[in-house]
Amino acid sequence: MTSIYSPIVKITCAAIALIAFSACKSDHPGPPAAVENLPNIPVKTITAEESSPERQVEIMGTVQAAESASIAAKISGNITEILVSPGSRVKQGDLLASISAGEISAKLLQVQAQLEQATRNLEREQGLLKKNAATVEMVKTLEETKKIAEAAYKEARTMLSYSSIKAPFDGIITKKHANVGDLATPGSPLLQLESEAQLQVITHIPESLVLEISIGDRLPVYIPAAELEIIGIVQEVAPTADPRSRTAPVKLTIPSESKIRSGQFARVSLPGTTGSAVLLPESALHPFGQMERVFVVNGQNVQLRLVKTGLSHGGNIEILSGIEPGEQIVVSAASKLQDGQPVTIQ
Repeated sequence: MTSIYSPIVKITCAAIALIAFSACKSDHPGPPAAVENLPNIPVKTITAEESSPERQVEIMGTVQAAESASIAAKISGNITEILVSPGSRVKQGDLLASISAGEISAKLLQVQAQLEQATRNLEREQGLLKKNAATVEMVKTLEETKKIAEAAYKEARTMLSYSSIKAPFDGIITKKHANVGDLATPGSPLLQLESEAQLQVITHIPESLVLEISIGDRLPVYIPAAELEIIGIVQEVAPTADPRSRTAPVKLTIPSESKIRSGQFARVSLPGTTGSAVLLPESALHPFGQMERVFVVNGQNVQLRLVKTGLSHGGNIEILSGIEPGEQIVVSAASKLQDGQPVTIQ
């Protein structure tokens, strides 16, 4: 007896087989059609060789003025005058601000009068001593009284000088913390002054690398904002590391440039270990979108090869994978080539 479902089963199996065949065909396409009628192009090549380029470690840093000061008042009083603003360049001894000091001025007048009185009394007794009309003890007492008055006068005069705040060195005003009329108190910052004569980069180097750094070492420094590559000289290396960050602060002096400003971001390159990689000239790369490719000579033709690149080294770039040592790599006319194109090596 023949089942009525046999034809249906056969049709179903045939359909499944056809679908499976189509899927396999689409998942594994055959090789592309050969490129025909391509001209022979002369090219220059180099032999890929394995080398041991030096790895470098970049550490972040900050540009700072080597000499800076937070200008603060030494006495209490209202600010009566501020002669500078952020960006003002000043010389050593220039007046920056003034503070009212009425009480100190009155005190100075008082001790000045006391000094003058002590001086007159001493001179009178010294004259009487010559006539044997005074005692030596009285003269010594008046001499001591005059010295006390002189000390009080110097103290009051010094305190009064604090009412005029002057620049301790040549530099530029970078911050202003107070205004006219504010009450100045001892220790409260009024202005920030930084020297432009010498700049430095402050960086924090991992404890595993800081032992390789010595005072006087010359390290490459790159400042992105100014687009400058300069050399920094290690000036200070902290003898201890921060237990929280496991880093040690290091200071490098850098030359002054008009584009460099305090507070700018900097990168400091440290010498690292050497690695193994194939170095090729950057002209050998044929980028396509996010992919990086090279042409490898294969017999009389070239083969397009995807590669993975690493660090750059003065016009050369590391090839981490995709190229084997000994292969011939095209370094010219790459933009004119296609995969499989015949070439002649010059």
